Amino acid sequence: MAQLGIDRRRINGPEDSRPPVFTQDEKVQPTWNVGDPRQGRGPKDIRPIFLKPGLVTQANGSAYIETERTKIACAVYGPRQSKNVAYHEKGRLNVEVKFAPFSCEVRRAPLRDAEDRPLAMAIYQALVPSVRLELLPKSTVDVFITVIEADGLDACISSGVIAASTALADAGIEMIGLVTSCSASIVGGDIWLDLTREEARHSRGSLVLSCLPALRTVTSVWQTGQMISDEAYKCMDLCQSRCNDIHVVVAQALRENV
Repeated sequence: MAQLGIDRRRINGPEDSRPPVFTQDEKVQPTWNVGDPRQGRGPKDIRPIFLKPGLVTQANGSAYIETERTKIACAVYGPRQSKNVAYHEKGRLNVEVKFAPFSCEVRRAPLRDAEDRPLAMAIYQALVPSVRLELLPKSTVDVFITVIEADGLDACISSGVIAASTALADAGIEMIGLVTSCSASIVGGDIWLDLTREEARHSRGSLVLSCLPALRTVTSVWQTGQMISDEAYKCMDLCQSRCNDIHVVVAQALRENV
């Protein structure tokens, strides 16, 4: 016998409900002023890196990287034959970057915008010197990067380079070495590495360096803002030392995946 007083056309909620409880600590936001010490970590420290190759089984190679609030997935397809194009002795490397609609504070449109192309170009310039495209005539290697969560543009570039290089190695693409990347910025009178979005609002200049630590070769330098030559040289030295540490993390992740 059907029960009376129940509307089966609607989803009935629970009989008892309680409002959410928020602690006082969550409402209080810490304040920081230019000149104060960095909160959470030292000026020369970078965020912990979680790297997992072989994320996408359908792709030839893939990788997932997470540095606290920066999360990026990368998939590599190829090498495959280029169609409807003229014969070329060297292969082509295509890099495409897309932001998930929920990746930023302000919801992004699913279509590509003006910020995706410079980001893809910066990652392409960092990767192309390491890939032996002369061994892939009339072939194309496609690199698709999806930003799941973004915590600063510089962090997306450096993490995207690391994830893409790891995915290329996972795909078995011939490379002369693994590419790692790190960012540095001028905050007040100090140099801070691996800035977050909130910290980047107080910086007056930033630099992203990508290199081949095994060969001690710089592949790309991407600089924005105001920065004198001495500050740029110091940022490059600090980034290169951290790239050596990141190279160990990437090599260990690839070794464990095999």
